[in-house]
Amino acid sequence: MFGSAIRNIIIKNAQNAAKFKAIGAQCRHLRANRSTQSEADTLKPIAVTTKPNDKELEPTPQDSSAVALDFGNREAHVPSFNLAAYVNNSSTLQQLVSLGVDLHKIERRKGLGEFVLRLDFEKNIKPCLSFLADQGIAPDDFGRMITKNPLLFKEDIDDLQTRVEYLKSKRFSDEAIQRIFTQNPFWLMFSTKRVDRRLGYFQKEFHLSGHDLRLMATREPNLITYKMEHLRKSVFTLREEMGFNAKELQSLIVRKPRLMMIPPDDLVERFSYIHKDMGLPHSQIVQCAELLASREFRLRERHEFLKLLGRAQYDPQKDLYISPRTIVQGNNFYFVRNVAKSDLETFDLFLKTR
Repeated sequence: MFGSAIRNIIIKNAQNAAKFKAIGAQCRHLRANRSTQSEADTLKPIAVTTKPNDKELEPTPQDSSAVALDFGNREAHVPSFNLAAYVNNSSTLQQLVSLGVDLHKIERRKGLGEFVLRLDFEKNIKPCLSFLADQGIAPDDFGRMITKNPLLFKEDIDDLQTRVEYLKSKRFSDEAIQRIFTQNPFWLMFSTKRVDRRLGYFQKEFHLSGHDLRLMATREPNLITYKMEHLRKSVFTLREEMGFNAKELQSLIVRKPRLMMIPPDDLVERFSYIHKDMGLPHSQIVQCAELLASREFRLRERHEFLKLLGRAQYDPQKDLYISPRTIVQGNNFYFVRNVAKSDLETFDLFLKTR
């Protein structure tokens, strides 16, 4: 019994060895064919086709052994994602550069470089620029708008005109419309129904009048097209975590709508420092909404410097009052000279020793 098992193992090993030997022979044969082929290729002149057609790109197998090692003819032209490489040969790109468009920023976003490269200036771009000019937008702003949103050229001119007429029907002034499109060219890609829903959301959520709604949208046009999920989180943070009541929240949003786009965790961190360390109540924070828009480390540096000088007095009913708004205004030189009433040398020494 034991002997028969041993014999079976020996037989299997012999069979496996025979298989391995056959496989090894096949591999050596393939390597020999490959080395012969590579030597022959090095002696052949390379013909590069600058404009290959579809038929030239298809592999043409000759026999079964060649097919096993043939991966087909490769396209000689390697796509470039650097639009600067095409400027010399593209009048459209040259026109865009003359308008002040930053091609480098466009090509960094997936797919936009190829999209811009396919545009025709007379057919796709010029009608849109004429439309913008008709809205009173200065040609100096064209480059920045296109850099931000080159997909604007995908929109139909009639649709763009409809979106302008919608804003006029909502009593947005011509100056407000110009600012909205200049600061946020993505607004032009939103349908009137979508914009109407967004404006309705803010008006209902914060109980805004028509005037306040227009003021908020004009001050921060990016807010209307921002991610709704983020906006809802910001509303929850301001109302539930920070404790602003409806009236305070309404005033805060109109005064500084950009607060809605700041990450909620950053808002909570800033509010905690302003409310607890600086001792400002909610009502005073609303009046100085700029504090929440400033970074926490900047607030901390300037408040602690004023505290060191004995000038951190933010109560308007007491002497030596300093408006909290002035803490975040201007550069360090302005702050030290006009608010802290000190000098830069003392402030720099304070920053090094804190």
